[in-house]
Amino acid sequence: MTSATPQDDNTAILACTISRDVQNFDLLIEDMEAALGERWGDLGFAEALAFFSQPESNSLQFVALALDGDDEENLTMMGEIITRAKEKGIKVVLIAEDVTPASLHRLLRKGADEFVPYPLPENELQEAIDRMNRPDPVAAPQAAAPAAGSTSKEGALFVVQGLAGGVGATTMAVNLAWELATVSDKDAPKVCLIDLDLQYGTISTYLDLPRHEAVFEMLSDTDSMDEDSFSQALQTFEDKLQVLTAPSDMVPLDIITPDDIQRVIDIARSQFDYVIVDMPKTLVHWSETVLQAAHVYFALIELDMRSAQNALRLKRALQAEELPFNKLRFALNKAPKFTDLNGKSRVKRMGESLGISIDLLLPDGGKPVMQSGDHGLPLANSAAKNPLRREFAKLAQSLHSLGNSDAEAA
Repeated sequence: MTSATPQDDNTAILACTISRDVQNFDLLIEDMEAALGERWGDLGFAEALAFFSQPESNSLQFVALALDGDDEENLTMMGEIITRAKEKGIKVVLIAEDVTPASLHRLLRKGADEFVPYPLPENELQEAIDRMNRPDPVAAPQAAAPAAGSTSKEGALFVVQGLAGGVGATTMAVNLAWELATVSDKDAPKVCLIDLDLQYGTISTYLDLPRHEAVFEMLSDTDSMDEDSFSQALQTFEDKLQVLTAPSDMVPLDIITPDDIQRVIDIARSQFDYVIVDMPKTLVHWSETVLQAAHVYFALIELDMRSAQNALRLKRALQAEELPFNKLRFALNKAPKFTDLNGKSRVKRMGESLGISIDLLLPDGGKPVMQSGDHGLPLANSAAKNPLRREFAKLAQSLHSLGNSDAEAA
């Protein structure tokens, strides 16, 4: 083993381990020496970020980022390490022991090339190195049209959760999904709406859709789920919106696991431009999976004490578990009108006392909102000029424009 700067100035190092303490990964040391001899070094997390700025890092072919359960509090720094490595064209292999699937998924999405569990299986590191060294396949010309039936998307995931009963979470999920599905006449995005409130989900009622047995069958066996079985569980609303309703019977929330939820999210994102999820009010063991995967997580509240107390409890719960509380975007339903100065002052005091930012103010849509749900229609179809509908349309347009800007930048 060498330090980050090789002992022989004429021999460039080819790889580095990056860890809190490489001595915690003695098998990794052995495999690195077997694969590279003395042409490798070891760095701490903070040292790695500084080292990438030095000329000596130009010779690196890959880094082995080694972490265990104690390192999960440093995920932000490790994500930055991966980002900096990829910017320099350096491959990244994750070596992980006792790390949650959500954390691994987060780091892999940052751009890590390979994952190897620790303790290292025999020859697994060398095989990972060989895979990373293989030449990339020749890319198809950019002008070529995608193959017919291609589903290679990476859709955005928007999640909606009400922090108290009756605050309008399902109304928002349904109408946001519909507005996104109809946001463009020429090139309408593909949108999927998923009801994960397995016990009391009402998306099927709000869109007048039957509940299918195929939903429960798919959720019960996600290991064998593929694009066809997922598509069969979906229903179409007015030829523009695909919907996965809650199961026909009331089932326990823990009937599905975090892995089940991750598979459903992954396959939905691979087929659709936008995936909107309506969550139960209850926090369950797979809530973290959805939160980690979400691009935006809307938390709906009203201007009352129950919403304030629940928002504070949720904030404390997420921060205690060091979960990404910053992903939450608080939306206030039945917000005061522009001319209601007293109401606007109450909103400001609520945000300040809870230490949150209320980013979205949704006006009171009145009776047409309830009537729309009873008739199984989005607001755009039953009360197009309703102020709440206009706010949903504005939000959908904003999200769609942002998504297009990101795609063009990429």
